[in-house]
Amino acid sequence: MPDKEMKHLVSMANDIAANLSFHADADERIANHIRSFWAPRMRNLLLDYAAGNGEGLSPGVDGALEKLRTDD
Repeated sequence: MPDKEMKHLVSMANDIAANLSFHADADERIANHIRSFWAPRMRNLLLDYAAGNGEGLSPGVDGALEKLRTDD
């Protein structure tokens, strides 16, 4: 089970995905929100977590994370 900080990041990512999932370009909108408003450390923690088991991440977050992985 993720620690408290990771649970919070997962919860925030899932909330963002839930709020933007109805858009046709939801993956890009979710990625853009995380890219724009999350500190690099937060993004990297989420990417590392998702690369592991990603427990608790909604399916709507997956496409956005793929876009974030290709940023660099």
